[in-house]
Amino acid sequence: MADHQVQNTTASADVPVQQVDQDQLMVAAVTTSTDVVVPPQPDHEDQKQQLDQEAPLKELINIPTTTDHDDDAEKKNFIPDDNLSSSFNEETTRVADLSDNEKKALEELTQLVREALNKHEFSATSLSPPKEEQQQKLPSAPVAVAVISEEKKEVEEKSDSVVTDTTTTTTVVVVEDDGAKTVEAIEETIVAVSAAAKDEKEDASCTPEELLKSEADEKVSIWGIPLLVDERSDVILLKFLRARDFKVKESFSMLKNTIKWRKEFGIEELVDEDLGDDLKKVVFMHGFDKHGHPVCYNVYGEFQNKELYQNAFSDEVKRERFLRWRIQFLERSIRKLDFTPGAISTIVQINDLKNSPGLGKWELRQATKHALQLLQDNYPEFVAKQVFINVPWWYLAVNRMISPFLTQRTRSKFVFAGPSKSAETLFRYIAAEQVPVKYGGLSKDGKIFEATDAVTEITVKPTAKHTVEFPVTEACHLSWEVRVVGWDVKYGAEFVPSSEESYTVIIQKARKVGSSEEAVVCDSFKIGEAGKVVLTIENPTSKKKKLFYRLKTKPISSACQTLCC
Repeated sequence: MADHQVQNTTASADVPVQQVDQDQLMVAAVTTSTDVVVPPQPDHEDQKQQLDQEAPLKELINIPTTTDHDDDAEKKNFIPDDNLSSSFNEETTRVADLSDNEKKALEELTQLVREALNKHEFSATSLSPPKEEQQQKLPSAPVAVAVISEEKKEVEEKSDSVVTDTTTTTTVVVVEDDGAKTVEAIEETIVAVSAAAKDEKEDASCTPEELLKSEADEKVSIWGIPLLVDERSDVILLKFLRARDFKVKESFSMLKNTIKWRKEFGIEELVDEDLGDDLKKVVFMHGFDKHGHPVCYNVYGEFQNKELYQNAFSDEVKRERFLRWRIQFLERSIRKLDFTPGAISTIVQINDLKNSPGLGKWELRQATKHALQLLQDNYPEFVAKQVFINVPWWYLAVNRMISPFLTQRTRSKFVFAGPSKSAETLFRYIAAEQVPVKYGGLSKDGKIFEATDAVTEITVKPTAKHTVEFPVTEACHLSWEVRVVGWDVKYGAEFVPSSEESYTVIIQKARKVGSSEEAVVCDSFKIGEAGKVVLTIENPTSKKKKLFYRLKTKPISSACQTLCC
């Protein structure tokens, strides 16, 4: 089967735009009715009225939106089954493949991180205050000189070397007859003197063990990857740069905030915490896509279970526990990724909307809104593809209405499929042997076949019969699995010996398999002579059918092993 592979436009200056990290949309989602981004207020009343009319649609479909007016081609409605979703290649994580501007941004961010590590900025209990707090009224020059004089008196009593520096600074202030030495410069001198005295005092009081511990604290790690230790750090920094459109200062601020949040939330302790497995059917990892991305399934319909819902969301304590569980699950999944440049460091999300809770689930809505905000702020660029399956018709309709407001990069990562197209859509990105049985694939716990056993895919034409032959040249046990998506076909199996003197053996008399009878047919046959096993699939319907099958042989000496699937 042919693999289907999976930038960021800038809006016009007169249109309000809020850039968001599109990859984090549904990483922890368990419903589809969450506000993720509130667009900035427009300047004109007519624009405001238009955005107010669109707001309910954005909320229903749960997509952070940006306004895109650069290219008319990007305004076409997104069709769930077209090729747009597979036309966008995932960005490179190899530094050599970056553009010159991207390389420069990465170098600048790396330098900022190095300086922050040297200055112990990441170990601080709080981040730098906002610019508004920094821009306070500065004191007048006479006040600053008075402060210096006080500093001079205090420092003279402690250190002759510090006295020399302070005296020099004071002399400069006095001698300047044009007042050229600014208040800012004076304040810097004060800070330098104060810091020198403080550092001298601290160094004298700290033991060697404490100093070593202080140095160790600056070896900052994120998702198990130490910053600036090896090339994997470049992959981490690129995620933050892409989340902020390669704006270095904004990327650095996001990184600092993420590190701070991880410390406050206790991520390292949370990873090893036992939070139970009550929600293992809601969110779980299963298999890989055709490019090697691990696949995460989000099954919203599980919350129709009232007991499960109450245990997860009935009060604030339980909602907080759900949030911690979801973040723990994501952390554990991310730490299994390979951050080596060129390797797989993103995840494919499958979001099953079948029987998903309605818009009235306030508790679920609040919990998800909180989770999405945290994940959007602290887990950038971890989703390679978002595939929504079993999508109701109204959801598809709303998506078509808002798709013109999404950038091509965003649309390329989102795929929507209704119930009748869900299995077919999954097979575009994930091989059948990797797709769980409940979603149309062949992946399940069994004693014969494993996820590494390849599956053959065939399209059976309408009102046509298709046969599959397995030649056998020696005595063995032959086992096979067969599945037709949607079934409603006739299936039969027989063994045809090569010798004309032998008789054909009917293994399975032709019978109709309904759409809800069997997910996968497992059969086996003990063969004692050369011949072939022939499977017959007859499609009496007017629709094409997808046939999947695989087989495995075992020597007769293994006859004691269980052959049932």
